[in-house]
Amino acid sequence: MTEWKKVRLGDLCKNVYSGGTPKKSITEYYDGSIFWLNTKEINFNRIYETEKTISEKGLANSSAKYIPENTVVVAMYGTTAGKVAIAKNEMTTNQACCNLIIDETKADYNFVYYSIAHNYKKLSSLANGGAQQNLNAGIIKDFEISLPPLSIQKEIASILIPLDDKIENNKKINHHLAA
Repeated sequence: MTEWKKVRLGDLCKNVYSGGTPKKSITEYYDGSIFWLNTKEINFNRIYETEKTISEKGLANSSAKYIPENTVVVAMYGTTAGKVAIAKNEMTTNQACCNLIIDETKADYNFVYYSIAHNYKKLSSLANGGAQQNLNAGIIKDFEISLPPLSIQKEIASILIPLDDKIENNKKINHHLAA
């Protein structure tokens, strides 16, 4: 049996950062061509496009920054805190998203996603604050998951990915039928 070890999420990443929100009162910052993710879209899913977009000016005049394809995104604020998604295209995020750019020499991003999803209750229980329970990047980076060797991670992910493909396909069919 291969040995699994406890590893901090931050130790599996090339980079960890949150995004930003362009000033809402400046309309030219929005409705551009850049996908802009907010946490209400994060729900244990793969995200190909976003409900809202920002413009190049919005990107340049805010703390929003691009995240690469296959970034693992963890919601940090409120009712979505601890929920996770995978960005399947390059996009930007708001500041309530913790973006984990996984080092592919250390971990498989799909395996990390599934591990966080599996441990959602444990991670979300770490949220703290007053009226709104929040996580922060430090809590997320310090969160530990059990990690097998990379080859086993890929093998496990290869079993789970087709199940998510089927779920996505069924959702598309249901959406099409409801339209």
